[in-house]
Amino acid sequence: MLYTIYLVEDEVSLNQLICSYLQREGWNVISFKDGEEARRAITQEPHLWILDIMLPGIDGYQLIREIRKANESIPVIFISARDSDLDRINGLELGSDDYLAKPFQTRELIIRVSKLLERVYGKALHTQSAAPIAQDEYPPYTIDRQARIVRENSGKEVELTSKEFDLLDYFVSHAGLVVQREHILNEVWGRDYFGSDRVVDDLIWRLRKKMPELRLETLYGLGYRLVKR
Repeated sequence: MLYTIYLVEDEVSLNQLICSYLQREGWNVISFKDGEEARRAITQEPHLWILDIMLPGIDGYQLIREIRKANESIPVIFISARDSDLDRINGLELGSDDYLAKPFQTRELIIRVSKLLERVYGKALHTQSAAPIAQDEYPPYTIDRQARIVRENSGKEVELTSKEFDLLDYFVSHAGLVVQREHILNEVWGRDYFGSDRVVDDLIWRLRKKMPELRLETLYGLGYRLVKR
C-alpha cells in the first residue's frame, strides 16, 4: 500500500511541478485545479491533502472545514502566496498541520510531506515509497545522478559545471512539462537567490551548446520544456 496525496492548486505549471516531485517519491498523487472539484473528492479520504488557500470559487479555508467535518485526523498542508502571520494562524485554527509560503523549493515541500506522513502513519508505510531514480537515459546521453556525470553513447563524458548539471537534472526530471523561469530559479538557485533571472537563459544557452541533442524548447511567455525522448 502506498500513500495517496490529494493536491489542490489552480496554477497549472506549479500543479504539474509539485505532482512530478511527489510522484518521484513513489506516492500516488491526484491533483485538482479548483476547490469545487476537490470538494467532491473529500469522502474518498486520501492520506494527505495539500491545499492552496487562494482558489477560484471555494478557497482552501472552506475546503479544510469540510475535510475536517468528514475526518478530523487526515493531515493537511496549506501552501499560499500570502505569507502573513494571520494566514498561518487561521490555518492552524482550522486544523492544518503545516503551512508553506510561496515561492518555496519543491524539495522543502517533499521533506515536510515525508515527515508529516511518517509522524501520522509511522515508518512501516513510509518505507514502501520508491527510491529516487539514480540514472536516466536521454538518448544519446546517459545522466548518472549519483556520480553527477553525463556521457554520450560513445562513452565520451560531457563536461558540465555543477550548476549546469543541476539544471539538466531538473529538466530531465520534468521532461514534457512546461516550467517557468521563476520555478527554475527556486529549484536550481534556491529561493534566497536575489540576482537577475537572466542567469537561467545564460545557463540554458551553455547547456544547449554542450549538449546539442538536448531538445530543450523555449515557449515564449510561458517558459521552457524538455521534449521527451
